[in-house]
Amino acid sequence: MKNGFTTLFLFTFLMVTSFGLRAQEKDPTQLINEMEAAMGGWNKLYALQDVEFHYDYAYPGQGLKDVSTERYIFEGEHSWAKYTRHQINVMKETEGTVVQCYNGKGAEVALNGKKIEQPEVVGGAYFLRKANYFWFVMMFKLDDPGTSHRYLGTESLNGIAYDKVAVSYDATVTGKEQNDAYVLYINPKTKLVDQFLFSLPAMGVNEPVLKMRVEYTEMHGLQLPLKRYAYQPGPDGKYGEAFLVQTSTQVKFNNGFEAKDLSLD
Repeated sequence: MKNGFTTLFLFTFLMVTSFGLRAQEKDPTQLINEMEAAMGGWNKLYALQDVEFHYDYAYPGQGLKDVSTERYIFEGEHSWAKYTRHQINVMKETEGTVVQCYNGKGAEVALNGKKIEQPEVVGGAYFLRKANYFWFVMMFKLDDPGTSHRYLGTESLNGIAYDKVAVSYDATVTGKEQNDAYVLYINPKTKLVDQFLFSLPAMGVNEPVLKMRVEYTEMHGLQLPLKRYAYQPGPDGKYGEAFLVQTSTQVKFNNGFEAKDLSLD
């Protein structure tokens, strides 16, 4: 009888414990969907057709900046920028105005109105045009085909128990050999991503160890991530001051842009 009671007790304990663990598990895709709804949703952003804004990409500790006017057309993911200051990622050894454009297929670059054909310069423009566009729309696109979501539990930061969701990509869908990976920290009250960890394979960072903190501005019923602070871990794994600050201002939608408005001409 005693052994039977012990067995029943252990069985009940394991069932309760197992149920408790399952109760803590959340559907990561649902969390992503709730986040995108809190952002206002892709359809609402897409309906605005296009955007133009002033973009300040700064290394505050070094006094360096890339400063551009950015233009995107959401249909076809056209991307264009005119750089009046370029000290970090864009032809930093040259002087003058740089224009980059991406038409959904390929990239072009001009310096002071003269088209540049150097493969490394064109390749850099191709990367930046797609990357800058993605940073602007990222939070609206994390349930696109090819994305996978995994729930990582919660982590308390500054008194908030964040839900953590890992986002990765299927290379057979994206067609890219190397894909970024993210760990999102979703605020349970606002449903927004207050910060995320990310990898950057193109720069040799293959694990999501870089950190991005995000600040939002509400426009047209959308929560737009117009200010971002990037941090990298030190030898002890801790994060110090932001090494990169990205600021978008003077944001204007529905400009009526056509493909010709996002070209070198």
